[in-house]
Amino acid sequence: MAIIDFILHIDSHLVTIVNQFGNWTYLILFAIIFIETGLVIFPFLPGDSLIFVASAMAANPRYQLNIWLIYLVVSIAAILGDSVNYEIGAWFTRAGEKHAWFNKLINQKNRLAAERFFERHGPITIAVGRFVPFIRTFVPFISGSSKMHYGKFITYNIVGGLLWTGLFSIIGFYFGNIPLIKDHFAIIIVAIIFISIVPIAIVALKKHIETKKESH
Repeated sequence: MAIIDFILHIDSHLVTIVNQFGNWTYLILFAIIFIETGLVIFPFLPGDSLIFVASAMAANPRYQLNIWLIYLVVSIAAILGDSVNYEIGAWFTRAGEKHAWFNKLINQKNRLAAERFFERHGPITIAVGRFVPFIRTFVPFISGSSKMHYGKFITYNIVGGLLWTGLFSIIGFYFGNIPLIKDHFAIIIVAIIFISIVPIAIVALKKHIETKKESH
């Protein structure tokens, strides 16, 4: 599939984007991060690896990308995206349930996994969930649909957004150009995804064990 190829070979795709669009690359980065975090129907976009690769390219003078501008752009995109997603969740509570078509657009398994994660860890999930693919897209939606106070949400949103984008910007900038990492980039991306979903697997396993105990 095209999306899988894009994720696994995002380094070569981003090089093509930079070569073709130059400074417009910052807008493309903004759009991808904003869509992943802001639209609950697009949880599969590669936010982690995209920031990592863009930051690694910023460390290489030939691409003429500014690491501080990348960090600013993706941070704003992540924070605004979550805020929009929160509003979509709030709308869903008010009127969305009347529209069956909207429910069909949402991956219900991922939504339930995010709800369990949220129930277990509380509001801090808004910040921590940033580091978990799929979860980070559904958590702001759940926050809005659960009528969480926006003041509390935006605080965790800003902290999580800055930490998430900052971490992958730093890692990409300082380690992304190491030959071993560059030569095995597809494996690194899979590793990032695998490590990120470990928390979901642990929560799901604990929930399964608790359900089994309750049924006996």
